[in-house]
Amino acid sequence: MAENRFVVRIACLTLALAAVLPLLADEGLWPYNQFPADALKQKRDFTAPPGFLDQLRLSSVRIGDGSGAFVSPRGLLLTNRQMAAACPDLSKDGFLAAAPTAETRCAGLDAEVLLNIEEVTAQLKTITALARRNAAIARIEKDCAAKTGNVCSVVRLFAGGRYDLYQYKRYTDLRLVFAPEYELAFFGRERDSISYLRYGLNIAFLRAYEAGKPADTPHFLKWSTQGVNEGDLVFTAGNPGPTSRAVTAAQLTFYRDTALPLTLTRARARIDQLSALGTSPPLLTSLLAAYKSDAGKLIGLRDDRLVTRKTTFEQKIRRAVEADAKLGADAAKVWDQVAAAYKKWTSFEKPYEILEAAPAPGSKLFAIARQTVRHETVDASTEPINDKIEVLMLTRYLEEVKSLGDKEAPVKAILAGKTPQQAAEAMVQSTHLKDPAARRQSDDPIVHLATLLDGPALKLRKEHEEIIGSLETSAVEKIAQYRFRLFGATDYPDGTSTPRVEFGIVSGYTDRAAVPQPFASTFSGLYYRKDNDGPWLVPQRWIDIRPEVNPVTPLDFVSTCDTGGGDHGSPVVNRAGDLVGITFDGNLESLPNTFLYTSEQARAVHVDARGIAEALQKVYKAAALLDELGLPGGHDTRTALR
Repeated sequence: MAENRFVVRIACLTLALAAVLPLLADEGLWPYNQFPADALKQKRDFTAPPGFLDQLRLSSVRIGDGSGAFVSPRGLLLTNRQMAAACPDLSKDGFLAAAPTAETRCAGLDAEVLLNIEEVTAQLKTITALARRNAAIARIEKDCAAKTGNVCSVVRLFAGGRYDLYQYKRYTDLRLVFAPEYELAFFGRERDSISYLRYGLNIAFLRAYEAGKPADTPHFLKWSTQGVNEGDLVFTAGNPGPTSRAVTAAQLTFYRDTALPLTLTRARARIDQLSALGTSPPLLTSLLAAYKSDAGKLIGLRDDRLVTRKTTFEQKIRRAVEADAKLGADAAKVWDQVAAAYKKWTSFEKPYEILEAAPAPGSKLFAIARQTVRHETVDASTEPINDKIEVLMLTRYLEEVKSLGDKEAPVKAILAGKTPQQAAEAMVQSTHLKDPAARRQSDDPIVHLATLLDGPALKLRKEHEEIIGSLETSAVEKIAQYRFRLFGATDYPDGTSTPRVEFGIVSGYTDRAAVPQPFASTFSGLYYRKDNDGPWLVPQRWIDIRPEVNPVTPLDFVSTCDTGGGDHGSPVVNRAGDLVGITFDGNLESLPNTFLYTSEQARAVHVDARGIAEALQKVYKAAALLDELGLPGGHDTRTALR
């Protein structure tokens, strides 16, 4: 009887877990060898046409730190504009090659196509010593490359629950074909980033060459002229960055209540100081972007539904682990251990962030000083250092150090009777660090500051490692492996910047201000926001051509595709596998997807294929490019942007 009750319990838990995994219909960063065909059939009434996955995989590329896709049989690639940053002829005014011979090479930029996946877990799982396992991985990769001539890489999935060997074909000769003006690609800049509605034409066309000729790419995505409608099922094929979906509810609570509020408070103070200067230095732009990203995560974590969902799912996994004969109650204690560790660590977080994890944000001089003290590679940049900004950033930092008190830092020795501002002014005035040739001088006042803080900082780093550092890593690995044991191929691994397939529905939403947002934005909104000043600058050629542009052509659209920690440049295709767009961002509500996917308001943001075609036809008169894409308008001679 007892055995029967145990079997029934396991069966009930399995059914309960199956009901919540995936948590939501469109969740998942799916490896190609783990495509959820049955779930898609059940939830979205989709059966992949013959060759659908192979065509998508062989047409998609990993490029730079993002993604892209072939869109013609002659090596033509579509990606985001930032992926073309290495191309020497790309200027703020954009680029259009006037002839094939004008397609300029982008030094150091490669594109890789995933050719094959082979599981190699059996060769690695029994090797427990890390050094020996790494050596075995290197051997597998080397043997694969020698045998096939391809680029080979072993990918660790499910925290070591599975190892797959990926083979890539690499294109090392990429050349710039087209990119729009900077103002159009990043319309709204940091003001609009991670938001929606968007009006960005964030695209670039590159071409892969082999042996000095356009590459032969029989696998490419056909351009859809029909576009998308609300409710359409779409797929993205990209390389989503690392996600942290095995983190516990206790960790999310710590991020929500302690870590993120501290980070935002520190950033906000610096943003306010820099904004008061009346200019917009690059530092302000980067701080605003980081602030917006962290704020979006905090907003999401403060949504009780998200943490509650995580807690509920976690409890179900824990009960399943406890009921597993090979795991049991001892294995399930990992959640208690994590909760206890973060509770113990909370009071250390502020001094740790200030002294070790993120000391003196915005100060180039302090960063150089710490590199000097820690015998790291010292920044050799000759870029001028702004004294006024350095004084502001160091003053703010010394105020933070002072707030910690002498218990955490040698405040009296640092300030020596001065106010933080007086001390900062004196340091910036007398430092040698502005001169790259003098950055190794030990008698520098800012190097002296970094030296005084190094002992307390390293002590906190050691405590961080002892209390939560190693436990955090091991706990995430254990939980990921538990999930793999319980769910197998019905679960997906965290993002690893390797090829994945995601799917979702084209869908508008109601934002946090209770404002309904449509599924697509149009060119009319681009012109509506024009003010010829600040971040919403419309280039002159776009103003001149406005009467010819169809104002209702969709420019950007959103979907519920789970792009995880970012999937820039990934192609978007419809049920037939035809290209309908390209991913370039997410909205603010999508940022917590790093920890837990939601579909209520989180959206991936894509450039619409129809908007790209309209711009190429009406604005850029890119006839040869239109011909190659099989689009109307290919009858004029190319007009270079330069």
